[in-house]
Amino acid sequence: MTTGTLWVICHCLAVVVFVNRYVGGLLLRLIRGKNWDETRDDYEPTVTAIIPMFNEGPAILETLQSLLDSDYPAAKLQIICVDDCSTDDSYEQALTLARSSNGRLKILRNHTNMGKRRSIIRATREAASEIIVSVDSDVVIDANAIRELLRRFTNDKIAAVGGWVDVRNKHENWLTRMQVVKYWYSYFFMKNLEWGFRRIMCLSGCLTAYRRSVLIELEPILQERSVLGVPIKYGEDRFLTRQIVKAGYLTTMTLDARCRTFVPNTLSGYFSQQLRWRRSNIVDYAGGFSHVWRLNPILAIHFFSLFALLLVYPVAVTRALATFKFFPALVLHIEVVLVFGLIYRWKTRKLAKEERVGALAFIPLSFLMPITYALLTPLALFTLDTGSWETRNHEDTVPEAEGADLPEAVRDRVSEEIVLAAPAAALTTTGSFARNSQAQLPAA
Repeated sequence: MTTGTLWVICHCLAVVVFVNRYVGGLLLRLIRGKNWDETRDDYEPTVTAIIPMFNEGPAILETLQSLLDSDYPAAKLQIICVDDCSTDDSYEQALTLARSSNGRLKILRNHTNMGKRRSIIRATREAASEIIVSVDSDVVIDANAIRELLRRFTNDKIAAVGGWVDVRNKHENWLTRMQVVKYWYSYFFMKNLEWGFRRIMCLSGCLTAYRRSVLIELEPILQERSVLGVPIKYGEDRFLTRQIVKAGYLTTMTLDARCRTFVPNTLSGYFSQQLRWRRSNIVDYAGGFSHVWRLNPILAIHFFSLFALLLVYPVAVTRALATFKFFPALVLHIEVVLVFGLIYRWKTRKLAKEERVGALAFIPLSFLMPITYALLTPLALFTLDTGSWETRNHEDTVPEAEGADLPEAVRDRVSEEIVLAAPAAALTTTGSFARNSQAQLPAA
């Protein structure tokens, strides 16, 4: 295949993705008008916020405190933090806050490192609420975030509602400023097409609300996830969202429910994150071939175009470098990214200075994209079977907790510490947390 043909294919795919994300999404917004982000105010179910935690240290206190400060009724909000065998003092930090939470915060500890997905499954079994809200352990949420998520459960088919993930360390350096713009486009534009059809294919675990009944229904699928027989811990959010859509449910989001997360502030951290995301994309796009074609044709075309562009881009860049056509393309890319930066700056002009970055902050993406796509995509393709956490510089080698060699029933009693100070009677009234019998849950 000639370089010219590759560039034509790459450009055509890029145009399809661009039109779908920006033009198609905006058209859907105009067509749906006031019905775009439908809400209801008569739905106030019981909620359990679940935070899977691994080596967060004192930072976990900010996450948990932001949940305790939520304006959602305290009697209907339980918080469960699951420590996945942290090797630092995360567990002790969480326990300290739990003891002063008046029973609203419950701490669990896995007896062995299980990963984010299984930690959430375990906490979901512990919960008895109607809605599960997933919150990442480096995130702080706005006080109204949980309430705003629940307002989007406007019918029984909606199984998951995601929030807006903003950046906490916006002005740390040029890399974090670039990611502020990147995240902003991800939520304010790039998801519009999927949002319009209520089929968002990836809702972030940073802040997403799920119907507990759907998580229980899908547990057999979620429990055992592997590549080439190796259990994997990356891409949990994308995999879960796609399974929800595959099961016939709707997924949506809202920009009114905001959380803030730390983004990588070093190139090594950024490339590690991007490598993990590339693996997730490849695995999930490949898995989607079995069912995405049954969705709306526009969504199917969009999904397959994203996958094809992901695979073609590295080849096109390599051939362009070999034929000395890369640098003219890079200049064009810089110009396009500059325009995007100017649009961002105009759209965010009314925000406080500390809440936005400059128009030029997005330009470094032009230089990083060829690396993340051309180098990391092939690397991801050949390392799909990794079991690494590979995120936020956490250690991957985790010793089993004390008591891991005991019989399971005894081991669970040794390894799990629960802090729940509120009287049991306070959680058994109508509309509060009533414990479901174990017979209603799938077998472990």
